[in-house]
Order: sequence, then C-alpha cells, then structure tokens
Amino acid sequence: MHRGGKLSVASTVPLATREDLSLAYTPGVARVCEAIAADPALVDDYTWVSHTVAVVTDGSAVLGLGNIGPRAAMPVMEGKAVLFKQFGGVDAVPICLDTQDTDEIVALVTALAPSFGGINLEDISAPRCFEIERRLEEALPIPVFHDDQHGTAVVVLAALRNAATLLNRKLGDLRVVVSGAGAAGVAVTKMLAAGGVSPDEVVVCDSRGILHPDRPDLTASKAELAELTNAAGRVGGITEALRDADVLIGVSGGEIPEEAVAGMAPGGAVFALANPTPEVHPEVAARYAAVVATGRSDYPNQINNVLAFPGIFRGALSARATRITEGMKVAAADAIAAVAVEAAWSDGAHQDGAHQDGAHQDGAHQDGADVGQLRIDAIVPSPLDPRVAPAVAEAVAEAARRDGVARA
Repeated sequence: MHRGGKLSVASTVPLATREDLSLAYTPGVARVCEAIAADPALVDDYTWVSHTVAVVTDGSAVLGLGNIGPRAAMPVMEGKAVLFKQFGGVDAVPICLDTQDTDEIVALVTALAPSFGGINLEDISAPRCFEIERRLEEALPIPVFHDDQHGTAVVVLAALRNAATLLNRKLGDLRVVVSGAGAAGVAVTKMLAAGGVSPDEVVVCDSRGILHPDRPDLTASKAELAELTNAAGRVGGITEALRDADVLIGVSGGEIPEEAVAGMAPGGAVFALANPTPEVHPEVAARYAAVVATGRSDYPNQINNVLAFPGIFRGALSARATRITEGMKVAAADAIAAVAVEAAWSDGAHQDGAHQDGAHQDGAHQDGADVGQLRIDAIVPSPLDPRVAPAVAEAVAEAARRDGVARA
C-alpha cells in the first residue's frame, strides 16, 4: 500500500488543445493573476487555496514512535492527507520540515501560508507545539489546528457526552481524571471545561503525579492546568487521583495499575486512548467501568481523530474562517455525538435486545434515562461512517458564523 507513496496530483482542467493551454497557462492565466493582485480575496475563488490544507510536522512526536525526524514522518503525513481527502473532500499537502527550532518553524509556515486555506499541525512535541500553534494563530488569517491536541479533545468530548447519557449523569456532575499532561492532555482538559465538565472536578496527572499549584516542577502549560483544575487540592499519584473518580481519560501512554482503576466509583467510564497499548487493557477496564473506549480499531468505541479533523477543516474552509474557535470545536463534538445517536437508530439499536448484554446493569442505565437511542459499545460513530464529516462541517461552519470568524 505504501510503495511509491499514497498521494498524487491530478489536474482539474483539460489540456488537450492549444486553446486549453492558452487558458490554463500563458497568456490566459495572467488575467487571473492581475485580478488577484488587485483583490487578494479572489485567491479563494480562482486557486486551490479554498480547499487545500498544509499538513505540517517536524517529526518530533510521531505516533508512539517519538522523535523520528521529517523523512520517517512522511508516511504518516501522507496518510493524514489521504484521510482529509477521503472523509472531508479537502486536498492536503504533507510538509515535513527539517528543523525543530520553534522560530524557524513559525517563519517557514508563515512564509508557506499563502498557498493554503488552513494549516494542520501534526506530531510536534510538547511544549513547543503550544507556542508554535499560538504564534501561527496570531500571525495568520487562516485556521491553524494542532490535531494531536484538538482533534483528540473534540472526539473525547463527543464520547463523554454520550457516555454520560448512558450513565444517566450530567457532565457537570462528573469527577474526571486525565492521565497525561502533554499536548493531548492539555487540550482535552480545556475542551471538557468548554463542553460543560466542571474544571474544579477534573484532576490531571503526569508521570510524577497529580498537578497542583504547589508542585515546583511544573512547566508553564502544566502550571496553567494546575490553576484551572483540582479544586479539592488532591495530591499523590494516579491511585489517589482515581479514588472515587467517575471517568478516567488516558492520553499518556503509561500503564495504569489495575488496583488504581479499582478505586474508581462504580458504573463509570474509562477512555484508555494510548495506541497501540492502552493505559488500561479494555478487559481490565470493563471489570470496573460501565463504558470503555480506546484508540484502537479492534475494540468498540474507538476514539479516532478522523471523526473530527476532516469535517472541522471542511466547515472552516467553507465558511472561509479566519481561525478555529472553541465554539467551533464544541460544535464539532456535538455533531459527532449526534451522529452516534443517529447511527444507533438507523442500525436498529433501539430495538429490543440491541443493547449489549448486561450493559444496563450495575448502574450503567438508570430509570428514566433516555438511552434507548444509544449503544454502550458505540458511543461514537465508526470512523468509516459517511455521515460524520458532513455533519461536523455543517456544525463548524455555522459556529464560525456565530462566533464572527467567517468570511463567507
């Protein structure tokens, strides 16, 4: 599948005659150039910019492989571009930069930006990814989106919305532990707060334990999380964090002991998203939680970024948004969650016996809960569900107009 790469460039116009050549290239193309020079906004109408995204990496944090460099990162960036096209109808170009200097990356992407309608940052290590994204957002009039952060966060919020429905709980009442304080952990925590989870009831852990303001070893991003979360002032490690917690969201890649998971409140949720090895094996998680999700395709409830980024960029490009707001991300999460409900109905999950055996036991379903349209093993749609990207795109474009960042 990978030999020769996974991408090619295809012409959208015929070049069969001299007239074709004179229109597509010289001299006809000069008139289009002059028009754009007079009105730069016309670049969206007369070039590929309005439907094309740059997928940019420095190869510093590729999948679970680590800092493998720009050449070794190219197969992943090609794959990302294929997913953009297949699921969102968005053309994408992989750009692997042979530098890991923050200033150089910002300068290079800024210089390349006129060729694209959006910038998808990919597999850039924390904490540099935070600064790179922030500076590019400030410098560029087009959407900038670090998918490792925000794509994960959007799908997690969608999954938790539906999990909470199944558990007959409100998001604001859940006590949540986020294991991992890197790029994904930071974004997930902020996304949950934007989506209705009380940050006071969120505890974030890194490899050294619970984040709290009195810890002297915190980076700037971790210190921000410590101030935002953990209102009860918990200290200690993951075992202390999980005691009586309703939800565990693992985005760390580190193993979490079974005895720590056993301390959670019964009938909760475990999202163990490290790939390929989840922080908690799904079979172990199922002993203590009513809802279990992973990042893997061979278990139910796959939290996969492909549910988010193609539709987010399709919607942002359609609205000609200048940036991607928190409101647009929350709208994307709501749309994904809604498609899971729609899929359950259309697949007959509301019929008798469609729910997984025993899923209603141990408090997973409570009297009066409106869970007839959801399945406990399908809290998010399949990544291959063709309904997802259009629904996300429509919701994101509407949110862009609502948030005042749309130009169309």
